[in-house]
Amino acid sequence: MNSVPHRDSITLHNMSFFAYHGVTKTERQVGQRFYLDVTFWLDLSRPGRTDDVRDTADYEKVYQVISNMTLKRRYHLIEALAQDIADHILDALPMIEAVEVTVRKPQVPLGGILDHVSVTIYRERARA
Repeated sequence: MNSVPHRDSITLHNMSFFAYHGVTKTERQVGQRFYLDVTFWLDLSRPGRTDDVRDTADYEKVYQVISNMTLKRRYHLIEALAQDIADHILDALPMIEAVEVTVRKPQVPLGGILDHVSVTIYRERARA
């Protein structure tokens, strides 16, 4: 992982969405459950002192970004889904300095048994 601007972070763990992502026609027609974890880094010293929700990242807004990207568009690759989620979170919430997105896909047509395939990406806000 790259250098994190702040050590403070918030994580939304194990979000679950039924969606239609995949390379094969069957995956895109039948769909399956996908699981996501998103961690974002920001300075939490102010909300820690003020106890005011206006001083932190709005978890509901982050969740809505994730939900919209996961449910409203169909992706061939979970890599593209993770990238779009990271981009949209950074665009929607300027106080977030970096984001890590993990997408887990349990049913992968590989011809063998496995628990899941996952993709994890880390993106930082461009610094001026």
